[in-house]
Amino acid sequence: MAYALQQLINGVSLGMIYGLIAVGYTMVYGIIGMINFAHGDIFMIGAFVSLIALLLLSAGGLMEGPAAILLVLVISVAITGLYGWAVERVAYRPLRGSFRLAPLISAIGISIVLQNFVQVAQGARPKPSEAVISGGIELMREGDFTVQLTYVQILIIALTLAVLAIFTVLVTRTRLGRAMRACEQDRRMASLLGIDTDRTISLTFVIGAALASVAGTMYLLRYGVIDFYIGFLAGVKAFTAAVLGGIGSLPGAVLGGLLIGLIETFWSAYFSVQYKDVAAFSILVITLIFLPTGLLGRQEVEKV
Repeated sequence: MAYALQQLINGVSLGMIYGLIAVGYTMVYGIIGMINFAHGDIFMIGAFVSLIALLLLSAGGLMEGPAAILLVLVISVAITGLYGWAVERVAYRPLRGSFRLAPLISAIGISIVLQNFVQVAQGARPKPSEAVISGGIELMREGDFTVQLTYVQILIIALTLAVLAIFTVLVTRTRLGRAMRACEQDRRMASLLGIDTDRTISLTFVIGAALASVAGTMYLLRYGVIDFYIGFLAGVKAFTAAVLGGIGSLPGAVLGGLLIGLIETFWSAYFSVQYKDVAAFSILVITLIFLPTGLLGRQEVEKV
């Protein structure tokens, strides 16, 4: 019982990270109908920006604890948001009127460029980071095994819920949110009604990149080591989460992230850790066989 509870806590915290990345996928798909395959590498960029900011703060002895984490988040969101804006301007906007495969190929090219850029700039070796937050709350003890909810996991869960709440208010209650929903329904009609669709799409990429940067910061704080390749696997799993929950559905992206995190964690705990990715992707295949639109997705209506 205690061991299962600990894995549940670990799975939820990991699933929250996947959910944040998956929201970025589903946002872009909802508005322009394309999958941004460079999004996983934007997550990787956010993690590296956070690491560099942490090292600079610790070297300068400027601040520690919660204030340092808050400042790192602000820096990471700002810089990673610029990367998201650049990806939209370079890989998507020039090809928006082209055939559907062109932006996909362009996004894959941007992904390779970002990976190699970080590899050259920061080196290919994994980059460790000292623990910024240590300790936790002991929930229960069963023999020699202790169930612990660490302060980092509490921060991940609380911050993810807060960010998603703010994002939900932005989408449902603000002018930008109304413009995003209008572009999702019919981009051409939204443009005819006076909405600046180019600006809306660019801001959507920026917001998605900001969410990915928060996920990258949380990943760094949780695991303490990153490399230039973490964006590929995390991006594939987050894309899987978005499809599993229902591509285009924001609650579905979060639900899919939680499910992928739980499947991966419990499989690693009770079965062979080498096949945890196979288990997660197998669940996706089974789900799509019986629910082609995902768990919370809705059937698309073709416009004629």
